[in-house]
Amino acid sequence: MGLFSKKTSGGTASAFQNEKQKADIIINSIDDGVILIDSINVIHVFNPSASTMTGWPANEALGLDYRSIVKFVDDKGTSIEDSQHPFHRVLVSGKALRDNTSVLLQKDRHQLSVDVSVSPLVGEDNKVTGAVAILRNVEEQRKQDKQRADFISTASHEMRTPVAAIEGYLALALNDKVTNIDAKARGYLEKAHSSTQHLGKLFQDLLTSAKAEDGRLTNHPVVVEMGEFVEKLVDDLRFSAEKKGLQLEFLTGAAQNDAAKNIDATKKTIKPLLYTHADPDRVREVITNLFDNAVKYTETGKVSIGITGDNEVVQFRISDTGPGIPKTDLPHLFQKFYRVDNSATRTIGGTGLGLYICRKIVELYNGRIWVESEVEKGSTFYINLPRLDGERARKMQTEEASAQPEIQNAKL
Repeated sequence: MGLFSKKTSGGTASAFQNEKQKADIIINSIDDGVILIDSINVIHVFNPSASTMTGWPANEALGLDYRSIVKFVDDKGTSIEDSQHPFHRVLVSGKALRDNTSVLLQKDRHQLSVDVSVSPLVGEDNKVTGAVAILRNVEEQRKQDKQRADFISTASHEMRTPVAAIEGYLALALNDKVTNIDAKARGYLEKAHSSTQHLGKLFQDLLTSAKAEDGRLTNHPVVVEMGEFVEKLVDDLRFSAEKKGLQLEFLTGAAQNDAAKNIDATKKTIKPLLYTHADPDRVREVITNLFDNAVKYTETGKVSIGITGDNEVVQFRISDTGPGIPKTDLPHLFQKFYRVDNSATRTIGGTGLGLYICRKIVELYNGRIWVESEVEKGSTFYINLPRLDGERARKMQTEEASAQPEIQNAKL
């Protein structure tokens, strides 16, 4: 017997046709571009919004390879490689992908800012049979975001100078070798100096966050062996923890798991070479920010900084024995200006931008940052960065070394 029996085939086929017409009406009325491709890259659905965004009529796009129709460029206007195309990445990985920074190259060579969401289509045997992509026009939104970022950047830059001057004069006023003031006046000046320092930190964080949003954040990635790098960083940070009476421990590889099981973590362990491609100054900024937060909010106990990895990622961990974070706050923790509202945050100053900046920096290197925490049980922040295998790392280091003289000459 066929798919439809003779008795019901007409009615069923008619119902199927009606359902298809309804689906076509819905897809064609959506403001977002909808594109459906199969496993061999051929376009099967291309709604009117997709035509408007790409500049390609549906009758020309249907049946063609998506690579000739849906093209993306980087921030310099250079076409991205086929291997980095969102459609290709989803077909290969079988995992959904979301990109909020894409730029679409239209048929007439104009560029359009879009958000891209691509989901795989999986058959009964778990084989990827195609993908469906949603393109959203965010050209105006990004222009407005850039205007806001430019305003914040300019204002922050201009205000840093007078604030720095005020801070300098207050520091002079508090210097016993320069002035002679009574205890009451000193108390007022110390509070003013502290507030001015906080204001300067706010302006600096605003400037950094604005640069992170529009891609102007200074970034010079190189191959870094993170085990040695983090160990040295921990030595630099140790004084800050001990000054507050906190223990600071550094764990690497299997020692992290041993510590979780209350096994002696001081025993010798084999330290793997954990290479990644990132700007060491930016990585230091992230780890230091998380460490400073851990020390600020932990009254007793210890702070742990750990590093481990597998074939895919290098993972950092910063743990504390502080008050923990309520579950309702966890999803919002890396948003701009978000701060947990409790007695600790009300008495300890902060800009609400530190974790947001950390997230933006980690995302520069296609990494991920998240937190696990329970109230009264402390918090643990995790960072995953893509790992380079040893052979690839050595090859890149050789290329960096050979390029160094050219960079120096260009500077001269």
